[in-house]
Amino acid sequence: ELAMLFAIPNAAKRSYAVATYMKAEGMKSGLPDICLPIARGGYHGLFIEMKHGRGKTSEHQAAWLEALFRQGYAAHVVYGFDQAVSIITSYLKGA
Repeated sequence: ELAMLFAIPNAAKRSYAVATYMKAEGMKSGLPDICLPIARGGYHGLFIEMKHGRGKTSEHQAAWLEALFRQGYAAHVVYGFDQAVSIITSYLKGA
């Protein structure tokens, strides 16, 4: 199941031309960083927004997390690798 875990590369710095192209292709501002499209524990899948230090979610990120949750997805903000592993492990156990 972890083979289906993937990153959503929205955060990278890009040139104006590349950013314009990616938006035209469907890139959305604020989309969480990680997706695990495995149904578990009554959820359709798991989305994770990664933060570090005192990082806070932007308005776009908070809106995405809330919208995903309302649509039946587990959606979390985590601070670092260890917390991400804990959330993913717990999610896959159905907890």
